Amino acid sequence: MPRASSATNAALLFDFGGTLDADGLAWKERFARLFAEEGAGVSPDRFDPVFYAADDALVGTVSETLSFHDTVHQVAGGVAKALRPGDPMIAGRVAGRFLTEALAAIEANRPLLERFSERYRLGIVSNFYGNLSTVCDNAELTRLFSVIVDSARVGLSKPDPRIFFQAVHELGIEPADTVFVGDSLARDMAGARAAGMRHVWLTPDPARQGLPCCPGDRVIRSLRELEGLLP
Repeated sequence: MPRASSATNAALLFDFGGTLDADGLAWKERFARLFAEEGAGVSPDRFDPVFYAADDALVGTVSETLSFHDTVHQVAGGVAKALRPGDPMIAGRVAGRFLTEALAAIEANRPLLERFSERYRLGIVSNFYGNLSTVCDNAELTRLFSVIVDSARVGLSKPDPRIFFQAVHELGIEPADTVFVGDSLARDMAGARAAGMRHVWLTPDPARQGLPCCPGDRVIRSLRELEGLLP
């Protein structure tokens, strides 16, 4: 089991993809950029359904022990098959670059998470494929988190408030004593609000993505800005 924090009266929950492994950029956006940089750029109208098809194909179908490396390669492979079927190498190039960037972001956030783990019970609540615990092991994050809730394992997806309740129930914390940090307005902010949690929106460009869901919501452009907002 992950270690428990010395702090027991408050919880800090995070999304995974786009939050812990990037400063507010979802996997879809990052894969779109990388494919474009590899010469396979297409409009969002074409890229988005291709990505979602590759993404959805993994949900609940992969082994619980599938590695971070293999997860990213499978997503990249699914996208590449649709966008560039004649280039068997592009998926590997994109996946390699994606992993390098994601692991660098996690490493940059690690000291912050270490400090938070001394003050809060930490958790992750993510819409994922069923192997998030293994992915967190691979990224050497597991020891910092007391709970890891993977949508494909519990049969609930954000923004359903019940997936947030699952995390706080396992932590023994009330929703009102919890802060959720995520990059998606529709999934993270709306879901945390419905669960009665305070919420912080991580986005590099709030003007482009829309308005916060609640008046007075805190907005950060980097996870490292979070430390100045919390007691």
